[in-house]
Amino acid sequence: MRQSRYLIGAAVVASLWTGLAQAQTTVYIPDVVELSGPGAVSGTNWRDGVVLAIDEINAAGGILGRKIESEHLDTQSNPGISRAQVQKVLDKEPYVVLGPIYSGSVKVNMALTQAAEVPQIVGAEAADITTQGNPWVFRTAFGQQFSMPKIASYLHDKLKVKTVALVWVNNDFGKGGHDNFLKEMKARGIDIAADISTEQGQVDFGSDIIKLKGAKADAVFVYTNEEESARFLIEAKRQGLSTPLFGETTLLSQKVVDLAGPAANGVRGHVGLSADAPVPAIQEFAKKFSARYKYWPDHNGIKGYTAVYLVKYVTEKLGKFDRKAFGATMKGLTLMLDKAPGMLMEASWDQNGDIDRASFLAEIVDGKQKIVEMLPKLKAAKTE
Repeated sequence: MRQSRYLIGAAVVASLWTGLAQAQTTVYIPDVVELSGPGAVSGTNWRDGVVLAIDEINAAGGILGRKIESEHLDTQSNPGISRAQVQKVLDKEPYVVLGPIYSGSVKVNMALTQAAEVPQIVGAEAADITTQGNPWVFRTAFGQQFSMPKIASYLHDKLKVKTVALVWVNNDFGKGGHDNFLKEMKARGIDIAADISTEQGQVDFGSDIIKLKGAKADAVFVYTNEEESARFLIEAKRQGLSTPLFGETTLLSQKVVDLAGPAANGVRGHVGLSADAPVPAIQEFAKKFSARYKYWPDHNGIKGYTAVYLVKYVTEKLGKFDRKAFGATMKGLTLMLDKAPGMLMEASWDQNGDIDRASFLAEIVDGKQKIVEMLPKLKAAKTE
């Protein structure tokens, strides 16, 4: 009996030592993202970018000598499930949480990471994610308050647009874009000829196209999710809508182009990130990504990849694994490409956790995204 207790006690001690040893040689950075449901295309790109970065970093020795340990939990594109998944990973004491991409999911789960004081790096774009005073949430995507001024200036300054029609999806992503777009149009004296709300997962855009044809606007700005954007473009071509179509990163994504086919040709707009950008580091990333996964990445693949490298560079700057210090260091940080090549481009973060970097104007030509102009960062930044 005594020997049995001794053996049990020894096994418990051995297990504890094994767990401690593993904790000292690894760092847990989970990924909570959309792998099924409407966000599956975006989430799969993000996940694959995350995996590529983790494998590269681990092969080079990890972060401060620790290998990254990760897992990928599916939100099913559902805010409630995303919250449960984030709580699940928080129970395991992560260093940083990656994801999600959908703004509605981030809004309901970022309170959990805030309460736990765990940094969360997200791919979401809704403007109000970073205006609520949460010091633990950071983006690798442009917030709408950064992207909308760029597309608005393009419409006003370059194309001399006087009236514009707006088509947007009625979810957190779409509402944020809608409100910021209207604000920027008003500031430039551009009239709104039509303001058309659509639904997530909408299939039929026939009546919306009829409204747009009647609005007789100088341009149409489309701000919907990938699959809806493709359906919209197909219907617009079927009905012969001749008004020039503009959008943001989503409308010009490769997935939309693949789904819409020839109907996507001629679409123009602003893209925060693009695997087709004439930037050597991005081109090299895209080649590695497509060689491994057998498809061309979209902006979400780049956002996932750079999210992991962001964790690496901030931690190495600190010289230790310290979640509170991580959050403080992010405020006002600028990472230059010569010291942080995994970021692919120079990037800065403000006091709210919003990213600023150069971006692009693009056009879809013969089924491919063609970059026509590179736009500078909105704000000058102090370099590190």
